[in-house]
Amino acid sequence: MRAEGDQEQWIRQRREAVEVKEQALRAARLEEHEKATALIREGVERFRAAGIAPVALRARPFQGSGTLRTGLEGWYLKQDRTLAVDAEGRYYVMRVDGGLRARLRGAAPEPSWAPLVVGRGARDGDTFRLEELLEMRLKDPVPA
Repeated sequence: MRAEGDQEQWIRQRREAVEVKEQALRAARLEEHEKATALIREGVERFRAAGIAPVALRARPFQGSGTLRTGLEGWYLKQDRTLAVDAEGRYYVMRVDGGLRARLRGAAPEPSWAPLVVGRGARDGDTFRLEELLEMRLKDPVPA
């Protein structure tokens, strides 16, 4: 009987510890996203001040080739056009499902949480500080 109560208490404590860690991770991600969004909005203003006009953004399908219309306008962050920001300062990963419907009607990428370090944990090892990437695009914009 006592061992059963100890086990239930241990399970409850572990669950509470996991919830505390999850809340801390969410708070850290939110803080990072807010800082990154502020940098992106500043970058967008700098693009405009430099006369760099937004372009029609296109997405690439996860499978297959070609690109898909999106209805979004903004600036690509990487030369390969896999990352972009729009005029409101939202961050996009420009990869989408590329089924027949998307090819006919266009794709609708969802904004992602903006990171302060772009490409962190990616397999290709291509990582950049967001500030650095925005500065690179200010000097060398990706054409439409």
